[in-house]
Amino acid sequence: MSIRYTPYRSPLPAWYNRCVMTGIDIKAIPPPLRFDAHGVCRVADTRVTLLTLIEAFLEGATPEEIYQEYPSVGLADVYAVIAFYLVHRDEIDAYLDTVREREAHIVEEIKLRSPLSEIRRRLLARKTQPA
Repeated sequence: MSIRYTPYRSPLPAWYNRCVMTGIDIKAIPPPLRFDAHGVCRVADTRVTLLTLIEAFLEGATPEEIYQEYPSVGLADVYAVIAFYLVHRDEIDAYLDTVREREAHIVEEIKLRSPLSEIRRRLLARKTQPA
């Protein structure tokens, strides 16, 4: 007994898909990214930064998990940002490295302005003073 493979044949004529597809306007979707007044790249009209979303993705979070963590960002926007990142990985990684360096510099400036050891010393001095 031999089994013969029979390919699936659509009941619709071959030209049908071409006719249906011509009615669809296929365009590239721009990434839902914007720069705020401080030069921070944010996702859509939210306060969620590109750095936050991409770091979550790089740590292994799925788009659905990112959406659950940041519900102000729509699931479609999460997918769009990740797709944009995957296409422009080198440029976005360079931008994110610059952002991380700037953040580290700001943290160092804050530490220099008010060193924790000095604050601790002043608080301990207040604590030991009689009321």
